[in-house]
Amino acid sequence: MTSSAQSRASGGRPLRRRPQLSDDVAVHVRNLIMSGGVRPGDFIRLDETAAELGVSVTPVREALLTLRGEGLVELVPHRGYVVAPLSRGDIDDLFWLQGQIAEELARRAAAAITPETVAELSDLNERLAEAVRSGDGARIEDLEFAFHRTLNRATGARKLSWFLLNATRYTPVHFYSSDPAWGAAAVASHRRLIDALGRADADSAGEETRRHFTDGARRLVRHLDEIGIWS
Repeated sequence: MTSSAQSRASGGRPLRRRPQLSDDVAVHVRNLIMSGGVRPGDFIRLDETAAELGVSVTPVREALLTLRGEGLVELVPHRGYVVAPLSRGDIDDLFWLQGQIAEELARRAAAAITPETVAELSDLNERLAEAVRSGDGARIEDLEFAFHRTLNRATGARKLSWFLLNATRYTPVHFYSSDPAWGAAAVASHRRLIDALGRADADSAGEETRRHFTDGARRLVRHLDEIGIWS
């Protein structure tokens, strides 16, 4: 099945804004691959993907070159790009890496965070809770990103935060934002994390952050199992 047809079949929603750069297209296709919207062995058709996203073929071709470099797609001579194999171990490895970096950042934040930033995190999390209750996926994604960006900035560890940002690009955000159970769990996890940060409890902050990423990996692997991606 091609990316366009599979995206519609899996209920994926269209991009929130018309992509102008290959990076935007890469984000879209990366999310499809990581959430099982397209499966290992499926071809990503340049013309169909371009038509679906409302762009020319050029940024799609550039995006697929980027994804090839990441090992997410492979080039089959004279046929085009195909989704590369993706294992349970790959998912676990990606979330392990994210969790390791995020845990260290949370520990550092516990030692450096100000009361003002703790209050800002609390406000963001309450707004996230409201977005979860209303089922506003786009808002959930924005607020989840803002929460972790605010937390990571509190550490002053710009390079480490940059590495985490790059690692989390493999997280299929639409998959999580469309899951009310994940949303409720994330809000509760944030509240425990905020409490630990307010007490300057680095151990609790780190452990809560690690659990958050472990939970994310389990949910994604379970979903991919249920849709039979490894059958």
